[in-house]
Amino acid sequence: MSARSTVFAPVPLSIQPVVIAGAGVIGLSIALELTRRGIGVTVLERGRALTQASVAAAGMLASEDPHNPAALRAISKYSIGLYPEYKARLEALSGLPVPVQTTVTVQYLEDGSAMQLAEESLDPRQLAAALLGAVRAAGIDLREGFSGSIREELRGRTLVISAGAWSSESGGNSRVAVAPRKGQMLRVTLPPALRSLREVHRSEHIYVVPRVHGPQAGTALLGATVERAGFDTTTNTADLARLRAMAAELLPALASETNAPLVESWAGLRPGTPDDLPVLGCGDDATLWATGHYRNGILLAPATAMTVADMIEGNVPAVDLAAFAPGRFVR
Repeated sequence: MSARSTVFAPVPLSIQPVVIAGAGVIGLSIALELTRRGIGVTVLERGRALTQASVAAAGMLASEDPHNPAALRAISKYSIGLYPEYKARLEALSGLPVPVQTTVTVQYLEDGSAMQLAEESLDPRQLAAALLGAVRAAGIDLREGFSGSIREELRGRTLVISAGAWSSESGGNSRVAVAPRKGQMLRVTLPPALRSLREVHRSEHIYVVPRVHGPQAGTALLGATVERAGFDTTTNTADLARLRAMAAELLPALASETNAPLVESWAGLRPGTPDDLPVLGCGDDATLWATGHYRNGILLAPATAMTVADMIEGNVPAVDLAAFAPGRFVR
């Protein structure tokens, strides 16, 4: 059976609500969409909601990034089309703005040339605040600090695993090949020469993402490393210095720590897979997987929420999920 045809039969709310493992941007977006469709939801989070990769990201809606796998193009474009309504709903429910920070990306290519992409970016911290506010306003049962057994909470309900880098430890009888990919990043004050910067600058190995609106206005994010370092979230001075040096190759004014001083640095854990594609679909034990989004969790949140809700209702998703099937790593 193909991933596109692996769907659930429609179920009345009174018979089979849903348990979501993981309260990141993916899990909470799914919860909101299911609630909108009248399906009961409980979200279980062992830590605090929206404190991991969801807020460690740069917030680029990089649907046109030439370095993304080709299999992501259809779902990325689908998600971009859903974004205006998704963002408007978060803002309406939460009362908090999620402004578009930039609308253009300058993409540097391997041959030394560059091209402009019509691509938006958001501040993930603003998005997270609005998403959490929307979840609270919608009355969704969100249980932070959960320390019990997810399986004991199911009692016949559908399980959706969207626990990011921790998904393989989150209660499914089957396992998927999701592992943390550490990414270090720093935020600097924009130097005088770049105070009017309004576009993202990106190559294959570095990006500079300015903040134009909100509490981070006047700064820029420089990132990010890609490391197989387990669940380590420490930062390293030498790695941060290398990121700054690579950013300065694109925008030389960023080289000076005096003119572009460090504001903060951090490391997040992206949920990676062997082929850099999400895990999205039904596993062999009827668990639904919605994880492994790697660098594109913010971008793909609306499409993932819509796709998971469609599968739970027994509808054929709008995009072909064959490339994202959970069983593709089983040999």
